[in-house]
Amino acid sequence: MLNIYTIRKQAALILSICGAILLFSTLSSAEVPRRLISLAPNITEILFALGVQDRVVGVSSFCDFPEEAKRKPKVGGMSNPSIEAVISLRPDLVLFSIDGNPKEFEERVRGMHIKTFTLRTKQIAELPEGIRQIGAAVGARQRAEELALDIERKISSLEQGRRARHALAKRQKVLFIIWPDPLIVAGPRSITDDALRLLGVENIAGDTVSTYPKYSIEEILRRAPDIIFIGKGNGMDRVSDSLLGRLKNVPAVRNGKVFYVSDYLYRLGPRTIKGVEELAGHLDAR
Repeated sequence: MLNIYTIRKQAALILSICGAILLFSTLSSAEVPRRLISLAPNITEILFALGVQDRVVGVSSFCDFPEEAKRKPKVGGMSNPSIEAVISLRPDLVLFSIDGNPKEFEERVRGMHIKTFTLRTKQIAELPEGIRQIGAAVGARQRAEELALDIERKISSLEQGRRARHALAKRQKVLFIIWPDPLIVAGPRSITDDALRLLGVENIAGDTVSTYPKYSIEEILRRAPDIIFIGKGNGMDRVSDSLLGRLKNVPAVRNGKVFYVSDYLYRLGPRTIKGVEELAGHLDAR
């Protein structure tokens, strides 16, 4: 019987094929765009990882990694970029994400006879093919293939760890806190939830309606997570002290299983696997 993650990988393959068709319907494989604009932080990270950062002439205001990305000209936010700013930078290719960039804006850009590419990956299993598609779009196929293969190997290793955890008598219950006040957690369809599923643990907020729902102290007490992860942020340790005091009887707090972790799982890009590996290290610690 196929498990959920196997089904997701098969879906990723289908997505890859569809993405390739869409890509080559708008781009000539003989052309290499020299002036790139990225409208999403994860795409910007991928472009830098592919070594084409010198061709990036503009980014969204949310593109803050790596440090050099902050110094690139800004064209506005993800949901409200400026068409005037985009045109002024004379791009050969504008890269969009299906998760956060308005479709209507892409249509406006294409209406100006500027080539576009849209990244449609939403899950970790889809990331390698998404990187390959971007590599094809910007003329960096070899580096993209190397990066994609490395991520695929790491995903395979993480899946082996998941199978080992399944052999345990008790499946670990986990909560990932995005922000403690108001209490926001990682819910279904988030990259973090996908990571927890890959690791074979139960996200206690995985059955909520919202991707990043507000959560109650009462629900945490009721669901009694074995492990709590808290995403790092400015002053998060201080803000979280009060919250953890109210959760002192929860197994995760009582047993010292509360971990502050990186923000690598907040966007789907080259650092995502590092974020999953970080969680795995805490899950497997004795």
